[in-house]
Amino acid sequence: MHPAPLPGPSHLLSFVHHRRHRHTVRAVPALLTALLAALSLVLVAPGGTPRAAAADCGTANAAQGRPATASSTENAGVPAASAVDGNGGTRWSSAFSDPQWIQVDLGSSQSICQVVLTWEAAYGRAFQIQVSADAVTWTSIYSTTGGTGGTQTLDVSGTGRYIRMFGTARATQYGYSLWEFAVRTTSSTTTPPGGGGDLGPNVFVFDPSMSSATIQSRLDSVFSQQESNQFGAQRYALLFKPGSYNVNANIGFYTSIAGLGRNPDDVTINGGVTVDAGWFGGNATQNFWRSAENLSITPAGGTDRWAVSQAAPFRRMHVRGALNLAPNGFGWASGGYIADSKIDGQAQPYSQQQWLTRDSQLGGWLNGVWNMTFSGVVGAPAQGFPNPPYTTLDTSPVTREKPYLYVDSGGAYNVFVPSLRTNSRGTTWSGGATPGSSLPLSRFYVAKPGVSAATINAALASGLNLLFTPGIYHLNQTINVTRPDTVVLGIGYPTLIPDGGVTPMTVADVDGVKLAGLLFDAGTVNSPVLLQVGPAGSAASHSGNPTSIQDVFFRIGGAGAGKATTSLVVNSNNTLIDHIWAWRADHGSGVGWTTNTADTGLIVNGANVMAYGLFVEHYQKYEVIWNGNGGRTVFLQNEMPYDPPSQSAWRADSADGYAAYKVADSVTTHEAWGVGSYCFFNVNPSIVAARGFEAPNRSGVRFHDLLTVSLGGNGTISHVINTTGAAAQGTATVPVNVVGYP
Repeated sequence: MHPAPLPGPSHLLSFVHHRRHRHTVRAVPALLTALLAALSLVLVAPGGTPRAAAADCGTANAAQGRPATASSTENAGVPAASAVDGNGGTRWSSAFSDPQWIQVDLGSSQSICQVVLTWEAAYGRAFQIQVSADAVTWTSIYSTTGGTGGTQTLDVSGTGRYIRMFGTARATQYGYSLWEFAVRTTSSTTTPPGGGGDLGPNVFVFDPSMSSATIQSRLDSVFSQQESNQFGAQRYALLFKPGSYNVNANIGFYTSIAGLGRNPDDVTINGGVTVDAGWFGGNATQNFWRSAENLSITPAGGTDRWAVSQAAPFRRMHVRGALNLAPNGFGWASGGYIADSKIDGQAQPYSQQQWLTRDSQLGGWLNGVWNMTFSGVVGAPAQGFPNPPYTTLDTSPVTREKPYLYVDSGGAYNVFVPSLRTNSRGTTWSGGATPGSSLPLSRFYVAKPGVSAATINAALASGLNLLFTPGIYHLNQTINVTRPDTVVLGIGYPTLIPDGGVTPMTVADVDGVKLAGLLFDAGTVNSPVLLQVGPAGSAASHSGNPTSIQDVFFRIGGAGAGKATTSLVVNSNNTLIDHIWAWRADHGSGVGWTTNTADTGLIVNGANVMAYGLFVEHYQKYEVIWNGNGGRTVFLQNEMPYDPPSQSAWRADSADGYAAYKVADSVTTHEAWGVGSYCFFNVNPSIVAARGFEAPNRSGVRFHDLLTVSLGGNGTISHVINTTGAAAQGTATVPVNVVGYP
């Protein structure tokens, strides 16, 4: 939520719990030990019974790209992650002492049938392979006192979420050094699930043969349930087949309305697609999690109303009239995002604090409050920041529109994947059908609530894409997206909740994965990350076919206590981020400085990453950390955490607090346009942030049109960027602007 002058809610911080590792190893009968020692190895099953590799042992490396830790590293260039990155040219190396270990979190309990250790010259003479359910109590499934180095393929049998190599004697004066630590698991004999099928019970499909009264009744029923259902479990998609409809659709929480035509004008709503804020007294700052897509509106009275805040995209829409972005009565609003849309009349922000419009066409734009940013928009107002507060880029450097569901002339469902564009301007459909390619629904596994992560992974491994239908999905293991060009599309705000602290989704360092329409909701056990794109150290170029992340949202708390250290980590080069909201909840259930803990919303390690529409709020340390070179951001909206109880509780090692947006000191090239950070330290208004933005002072790192605001005088941001810009403070709630830096 974002207060404008003065809003409500609050609370939260980062809490890291370190557990010591106990080593519990099963004894081996003396006779067996002596016999196997003579053979230079021991193979032990959990009950002490030797076992050959299972016939159904899989070939995939379950450790690749998984979180890895180690007892030590020789230096920063040989981290634990390098032993599980799939790259035979990178390695982990330990300190020069015994014992040492390297450990991998497989994400869920796995039946392990084989381990392959690819040693560098410094190898282990005596070591064990151990498994654990909790990374505390360990069971040995392999032991040797005569390690040979080179590549050792070890047939084993054991079950655990965690696996480690525990070295007790080195073969050389150096440490333990592994090029790769590969883990094979027992493959399932279950037939992979098939593609296609129905869209489940939470999707309502309308066609022109249905009466307006029948459609209106269903729309009203969904809205009455969802109007104020901010943290409920219900999720819906309202889909309209090509044709014309005389209805008024009010859109509440977790509701998506979309046309099923190939292009927006294939579906016309004569009436309205409306979001207002009557449920919250005319305050639209909590109108989250809803969307409109791929249809046209002929509004009754000439003006449609879309009074939203975060996570409420308006995509591929044609408004045959004006568009009012404020609630009735012009109460506070904190949006928002429009893309690939045409507004024939005037767009009217009124009380909207900020807004991003990308690759669209406008008949006019009424006003601006703090930060109105336009990228590749025909009819956009001229550059004027800070008065008026317009940031205008003539073209968007690189874009790809979000995939969407449609029906073809035969009535079959397909997913359309728009093509990549460079230096784009205007809609993709103004000159005809959007360029791109179609995938039949038969090439998608259609997931419904209750499906297991194992089934989803089996579908992905079989070559299917993934369509999440509306609902809540609990995941006890990581969903691994490994195939180039995989589409993972959600409709109706499918919500992925990790159980047991797993990372709910990872993407391999491959070309062209499309992730869209998902909500990641942190579980009660801390997850290290909610979505990771590319493993650590990803190095491939994807400039011709980047992975894209579109309308993907993250939540820590609000619906209940949740914890996640980082919400989104982008390691793959050239990744395209197009509209995210990463939110550590300031209100709702499970909210507090030590309750819904979360360090950082977004970490970018990849090079040449392009971001549009970053909404990142209330995290307890740096909210955005940009480590990769060549990064670009068009529009950032940020609120610092509301609830640090004291300056030292927020940051113990410095009185500066944390900037909202941190560009690493090592970065030589970076550029950002239309970026704002606000403070509302209502728990302790004496809190001071030294700066909103922090970046190296060099010519290749450039910022355009920055601002900071103290909301109602609740706290201070001393400078806009580094030591440039005056203090944002006092009850006037006016921005401090910097037009360019350096």
